[in-house]
Amino acid sequence: MRALGTIAIVALLTATGVAAAEIPEAQRRSGSTFMAPDTMAMQNDDTANPGMLWALDGEALWKKKAGSADKACADCHGDIRTSMKRVAARYPAFDKALGRPVDREQRINLCRANQQRATPLAYEGRDLLALTAFVAQQSRGTPITTGGDPQLEPFIAKGRGLYMQRQGQLNLACANCHDDNWDKRLAGSAITQGHPTGYPLYRLEWQSLGSLQRRLRSCITGIRAQTYDFGAPELVELELYLMSRARGMPMESPAVRP
Repeated sequence: MRALGTIAIVALLTATGVAAAEIPEAQRRSGSTFMAPDTMAMQNDDTANPGMLWALDGEALWKKKAGSADKACADCHGDIRTSMKRVAARYPAFDKALGRPVDREQRINLCRANQQRATPLAYEGRDLLALTAFVAQQSRGTPITTGGDPQLEPFIAKGRGLYMQRQGQLNLACANCHDDNWDKRLAGSAITQGHPTGYPLYRLEWQSLGSLQRRLRSCITGIRAQTYDFGAPELVELELYLMSRARGMPMESPAVRP
């Protein structure tokens, strides 16, 4: 199946050309608009959305004391429904102490290390996904505002450069699929525009919840390029660029995708 997917990618790009051009803002769409009605129905029904299982775990973790400081997230932030409303919609955000952007997973781990004096949670581990999903859930329906901070501009530019950069044995860029060939199909699946409105999300292919960085690493591996470690600056910058170009679209997390 992987070989067939590779052949399909090459055939698609050969047939349609490979000159990357950004999608005009007026034509930009969330990935949910490419889904089949039954998948959309699953996402929109909290009793059927599998991602809500992680969000429920996140609610318990929000109230659980941890680390040598014996503090819970709620001890600092109180009621998440007010303190975290719209927060996920502006990440990745600039961290003044580090002098660079951090994504939501990194922010949670910075709070664990600095405030709770606890061990950071592992990327793609159940607990970090659960907390991230629960925080993101508080921003559902609110417009993405990422990228408004002028301090982020050089990092957005780096992320855009990586998005447009050809790499790997297939010599492809993210833009070759998601800008030049969106709304076409690849191995039976719709090619979306790559707007990350729903992460962390439950992907039916994974049968699990996963982060945006997991998806990015999978795409990089798919074009046979050397991928980056979880949390690498390059992945955060790519996240930042993708979120910034999705500004104005509503947050959907925890979303469901095929």
